[in-house]
Amino acid sequence: MSKILVTGGAGFIASNLVDRLIAEGHEVVIIDNLTTGFKENINKKARFYEIDIRDKKIDEIFAKEKPDYVDHHAAQMDVRKSIENPEYDADVNILGSINILENCRKHKVKKIIYISTGGAIYGEPEYFPVNEKHPINPVCHYGVSKHTVEHYLFLYNYLYNLNFTVLRYPNVFGPRQNPHGEAGVNAIFIKKMLSGEIPVIYGDGEQLRDYVYVSDVVDANILALKKGDKKFCNLGWGIGISVNQIYSTLQKIIKFSEKPEYAPARLGEINKIFIDGSLAAKELGWYPKVSFEEGLSKTTEWFRNFRS
Repeated sequence: MSKILVTGGAGFIASNLVDRLIAEGHEVVIIDNLTTGFKENINKKARFYEIDIRDKKIDEIFAKEKPDYVDHHAAQMDVRKSIENPEYDADVNILGSINILENCRKHKVKKIIYISTGGAIYGEPEYFPVNEKHPINPVCHYGVSKHTVEHYLFLYNYLYNLNFTVLRYPNVFGPRQNPHGEAGVNAIFIKKMLSGEIPVIYGDGEQLRDYVYVSDVVDANILALKKGDKKFCNLGWGIGISVNQIYSTLQKIIKFSEKPEYAPARLGEINKIFIDGSLAAKELGWYPKVSFEEGLSKTTEWFRNFRS
């Protein structure tokens, strides 16, 4: 078994990954500054360091822990926040990632798995579903900063032979998703409906996204430990689901009868994107397994049981 350092391991997706890694017998080290992560998400069998990825003291953690692999989830991932404060977005996502890469190089990490965004780097798609050959023209700062690091990964492999796999995420949902942030429409809707509140849909609700349940993207991370070297892989069903569809599906699951409120669309958000995951199938042997409706039911059940 290996020692794996997970950045952002107190967050929604990465904490689910940590649980799986530990269940499979790996030793896990978490670094997270708890800006958007939660202490209660942290697996007690992992070693946890509360630190920002931009902090130079991360060198001491790498020197002490000597991880075999790094799974880099930590990021500023709010599209609207990236537009409001592009300097902060670039500071965390680009300079923070360079700090992680420098430590991977210095401490001879075998491989880094980098979490990028399939939903934000391509911009408004020219065709559907979007594959890795699609032009990359992001229309928000977040998409630019995440893609910039992909170039650094290529460079660190070229100069220092640091192995990598890039996973370009779709819209991920499931247990532990934060219903109080700006991201995560499923969690926001579930929380409001369970509380008897009427959710707000921004725009006409016909925006399309590719929604993948969290256990499926965890699968991709596990597979990427041994496969997909030097590859940039989209994760997705290749199917677009509208915000209105999410609302109506949750109405059935929760038995919520109220109609949604509508508000103006928000700046920097893509209208329609869904992602071709066939390269991930070829390179990683990855296929999504949990259907959208099943995933929503599982997520709703989790919120009923575990969220106040």
